[in-house]
Amino acid sequence: MKTKLKFLIRQSLNKKIKTKWFKVANILIAICLIGIANIDRIITLFGGDFEEKREILVLDQTNQYDIFQMNFNQIAETLGEMKNFEVKKSTENKDTLIKNLNEDSDSIIILLNPDIKDYITSEVISYDPIDTVTYQLISTTLNQVKSSVVLQTSGLTEEEILALTSPVNVIRTVTNENVENAESKDMISASLILVFIVPFFFLITMLTQMIGAEINDEKSTRGMEIIISNVSPKVHFLSKITASTLFVVIQGLLLLLYGVIAYVIRALISASGAFSVSGDVASSISEFMTLIKESGALDLLLRGLPIILILFIVSFLAYAILAGVLASMTTSIEDYQQLQTPLMIILLVGYYIAIMASQFDGALFVKITSYIPLLSFLVAPVIYMLGQTTLIELTLSTVICIAFVFVFFHYGLRIYKVGILNYSSSKLWKKIFKSMRQKEEK
Repeated sequence: MKTKLKFLIRQSLNKKIKTKWFKVANILIAICLIGIANIDRIITLFGGDFEEKREILVLDQTNQYDIFQMNFNQIAETLGEMKNFEVKKSTENKDTLIKNLNEDSDSIIILLNPDIKDYITSEVISYDPIDTVTYQLISTTLNQVKSSVVLQTSGLTEEEILALTSPVNVIRTVTNENVENAESKDMISASLILVFIVPFFFLITMLTQMIGAEINDEKSTRGMEIIISNVSPKVHFLSKITASTLFVVIQGLLLLLYGVIAYVIRALISASGAFSVSGDVASSISEFMTLIKESGALDLLLRGLPIILILFIVSFLAYAILAGVLASMTTSIEDYQQLQTPLMIILLVGYYIAIMASQFDGALFVKITSYIPLLSFLVAPVIYMLGQTTLIELTLSTVICIAFVFVFFHYGLRIYKVGILNYSSSKLWKKIFKSMRQKEEK
């Protein structure tokens, strides 16, 4: 049995891995990941400049330039746009400034003119249309400048005007020492979903499609009858589950390798000084790592990583068993796609619960879903990293999933034994329940 099982696993893996399409697809994936990780350098190579700030040229006739600059910088810093703009006071006349606007210049000219009725009027001039964020930034600043002019006419001192026009300094204090900062929680949740949940979501989608296609291919070519005449349905079922799971694990490790290569290439380019655009990126990564350490998420990850990996692998097996059972009851890939819809719905439910976990801190419903097999691998790691559950609860989710796999394999094998040699394409769900009854009668 072991020899036949190893042979079938090896044959199934070779059929998936030793193909031109697998190699071509992985080369394209590697190129895409490396390209995405270094997109700013690619754009810079073709003429883009991420360090070049957009000039805001102010032609001031109201003596309010200092107020404009101060308010603009304060608002831009609040929005995280400070690095993208540079405010300058211009001494050129309007016609000269407009003449200098062209395709190669993305400068914005702002005219500040006094007005008896409205206190101040302004004109914003640019070569191309200004994006919404930039326009709102300029508009808000101009409104604050107008308020400053109105206040100046009231006879207040310059210090009083600055105090009135400056934004409120808000100090956020949380008295519960056990509650983490909301900003760090949102960042941790978003990072987990991007780094772990999204790749595994697509890997399981690939897994279910691959098993369904392979089993239906063997049934449609009548190759299934030859295989089952030489090996038992149990061995065949195990080989499909094991080979498909090993394939997605290998593909996942390759994706991780491509990500590391992309990061190394980025680091090498930064070190070589070929491009100097990575300062902001490196600073952002450093700030994120500091936030992760201070929030305690890094310690949680190191302690829970072995359990999380086991949970992921066991979940692969669970979906592989489910996909194999459903595929055995169909005779074509079209029929299997009808049964695949519930699998996709289950995946999407878990995915959206994981996304919203940080918004429903401590919700009982979210904790319950973290124990449900087929959903737990999406939800349990996220709420564990957010500090909503403990390592013991994460382990319990994994144990429940392992028990589910053993039980589901036992009962799923009953359906598989009857289904793989069943070539009727009508009443799929009825056949599933009928096969269970037939097994119980024997």
